[in-house]
Amino acid sequence: MAIHLDHLMVPSRDKRAAAKLLAELLGVPWSETGVGPFVPVYVNEGLTLDFDQWAEPLPLIHYCFRVEEGEFDAILARLQAAGIAYRSSVHGPVDSRVDTQHGGRIVYWNEPDGHQWEMLTLSYARAPALRDF
Repeated sequence: MAIHLDHLMVPSRDKRAAAKLLAELLGVPWSETGVGPFVPVYVNEGLTLDFDQWAEPLPLIHYCFRVEEGEFDAILARLQAAGIAYRSSVHGPVDSRVDTQHGGRIVYWNEPDGHQWEMLTLSYARAPALRDF
């Protein structure tokens, strides 16, 4: 059996607002109610992000999405239209630039709870021979 990541929990101060914002940026569906206390964002047919309401302090988590070139352009346009600051470096300053040093395109942004979102078109974390998996 192949192993597939099914869902992840995203801690948040306001689970509905955080889920709605991410879903709108990614252009994917979400629901105000899910199983249990979660507000789900349906990233694709196999992955759900379940936003959960937590008290302070929230752990800060890094999430990365690999997308096609056209999706990258659409999501970047939505980030810009929403006035969300983004950057080309994981720990760098906000520079409103796209990183192209790894063979694809990459941007990073933080959401109101502090989580760091990354969007890229080509995985630099996988060896070239494994990129098709």
